[in-house]
Amino acid sequence: MDGEREGPTEWGGWIILVHSARTAVAAVASVLVAGLFRLPEAYWAPITTIVITQSSLGAALKVSWQRFIGTALGAAVGAIVASHFAPHALVFGVSLFVLGLVCPLVLADRSGYRFGGIALAIVLLIPRAAPAWETALHRFAEVSIGIGVALILTLIWPESEDTPLPEKVSESPRKKNGDQGKLNEFPASPATPPATADERP
Repeated sequence: MDGEREGPTEWGGWIILVHSARTAVAAVASVLVAGLFRLPEAYWAPITTIVITQSSLGAALKVSWQRFIGTALGAAVGAIVASHFAPHALVFGVSLFVLGLVCPLVLADRSGYRFGGIALAIVLLIPRAAPAWETALHRFAEVSIGIGVALILTLIWPESEDTPLPEKVSESPRKKNGDQGKLNEFPASPATPPATADERP
């Protein structure tokens, strides 16, 4: 996923402890906030929070925007379609296809389309007694709460930016001095000393 920073060599020790604590605090906060609104499927809020808190701030903002716009679009399409058609595999497939065509119009990329497809499936395929628009609104609210909690936590408790191993190698002193391209060159041979009088023909 975009925004993941730690490679195998960086994941261990203190990083695991801090990352786990940070994720747990964010998820619990998301559950509590969603519970205040008495949303029927409040678990979507911590799920969204967990996804976003795995990223750095810059990546979290991008993931948050794509999840937000994708979920809003998917929920809206699902509510419209469910209000006119019964749940059916063909209806779902056509709706998902149309959603993919509409996503670029609102600057949603593949990630946004993926989140939109999830919202569409939940609104359109899961049978409920409540109206489709109410289900769509709940889904959007749950995701929005998860996004908000994740961004707030990322701002007040940012995860340390450990430099990955490839970056450490690429930023060696030789490269900083502009000599990276000369690593494989042979050293210049010393200049040939001038011939002495005895060696002249």
